[in-house]
Amino acid sequence: MNVKQLLSLKNKIILVTGGSGNYGKCIVEGLAEADATVITTSRELASAERTAAMFREQGLDVHAMEADQGVHESVVALKAGVLERFGRLDGFVNNAVSRPMKGYNAPLSQFEESMQVNATGMVDIMREMTDLIVQSGGGSVISIASMMGMFGPDLSNYEGTVGMGDLPPDYFFHNAGLINLTRYMTQMHATSNIRFNCISPGGLFNNQPEAFLNNYCKKVPLRRMANHDDIKGLVVLLASDAGAYINGENILMDGGLNA
Repeated sequence: MNVKQLLSLKNKIILVTGGSGNYGKCIVEGLAEADATVITTSRELASAERTAAMFREQGLDVHAMEADQGVHESVVALKAGVLERFGRLDGFVNNAVSRPMKGYNAPLSQFEESMQVNATGMVDIMREMTDLIVQSGGGSVISIASMMGMFGPDLSNYEGTVGMGDLPPDYFFHNAGLINLTRYMTQMHATSNIRFNCISPGGLFNNQPEAFLNNYCKKVPLRRMANHDDIKGLVVLLASDAGAYINGENILMDGGLNA
């Protein structure tokens, strides 16, 4: 098959949770540019609608739905809504995250709140969307973790900054778990014609303070943070037939920072 055909997502229905976030918008755009029909979700439907409308203005096929992965009833309703509106699901980008914990000494109640979404809710939505993809004949699940799930924090990045560097433990905890959950799901669904992979990005440029940018970028062989386009090709690869033999992997996307 021609490589352009392998990379095409034409006639594919792909769900992206948290599609209004910084990396989420990049992912939605990339999948839609590869001709997928993309569903973007948010806990607030209005937020998802704004994101979908922005991309539709560019001629991309993007739709909005509401979902709160911390609430089982909302996850079940999302599954039913996707089936009713689109008839099937070919791919799921597991990208939504909650960040209620604000630092090392934050109350344990904030950790518990985080785990409701980022652990319990993550397993819930992955199981439900996986079932739908299997019922649809197979496809791809891509989880967005972080390099913070693979390595401890480099506190020197925050030298000279104000209000940065008090890093919450829940983010490191749940991203590490998500990476191994990907491997678990790969083995549990062997022979089901569904692939599970994980992407662990480094930092995305978002107008961070100059001191942080200087500290961070001088350690990266490419001398920059990730930009808007860097994750798009990787997500399309893993969602498409071009990635048909990539399964159970965690791909570190950090510009060589941890090489």
